[in-house]
Amino acid sequence: MGRFVYSMQVSLDLRIEQVPGDNGAGEWLRIGEELHREANARTQALALIVHGRVYYEVMEEYWPRAREDASLPDFMREYGEIWTAKPKVLVSRTRRSADHNTRIIGGDDAIGQLAALRAETDGTIGVGGAALATQLLRAGLLDELLLFTHPAILGFGRPLFDDYDLPIDLGLLEQRSFEQGVTMHRYAVRDAKGAGSC
Repeated sequence: MGRFVYSMQVSLDLRIEQVPGDNGAGEWLRIGEELHREANARTQALALIVHGRVYYEVMEEYWPRAREDASLPDFMREYGEIWTAKPKVLVSRTRRSADHNTRIIGGDDAIGQLAALRAETDGTIGVGGAALATQLLRAGLLDELLLFTHPAILGFGRPLFDDYDLPIDLGLLEQRSFEQGVTMHRYAVRDAKGAGSC
């Protein structure tokens, strides 16, 4: 059985966007080479990536082109190669096609389809997108959080989970520090209060 791991860049107050449409490009982020190479290695090790539509469209807009952009550093071009080649699932009710080794699931039973996908996958399944991660958490399917925390307090903006205000019991699995004060924490989701009740 696979494990759903929600990976995200966050502020100290667990915000992922300062203003709508930041799309992972806020000035508060401090992504240097060391951190990027860690993300490359972790993405390469995934069995599969699952994205919500908004998150996927941000990724597909940038990374397939980045792999061929000679003006970018090699570690960014490498991530473009990894993301483009990695098997992906796009969860969407509106998209009918997608490139870059991506298949689409949607409809009223998307969570059921994701549960089946988890059961038949051997390895780690990366999750991208707050809305999707929140749905998996509510369904009791989210196994881990992988948070890269940047030394900034935003005070407002989009939170790590959408419309989820119940306690979540976590167990620390791994931690590491990177340049510019960024820390990584990987947690097991031990108990999400109210999971499966919605």
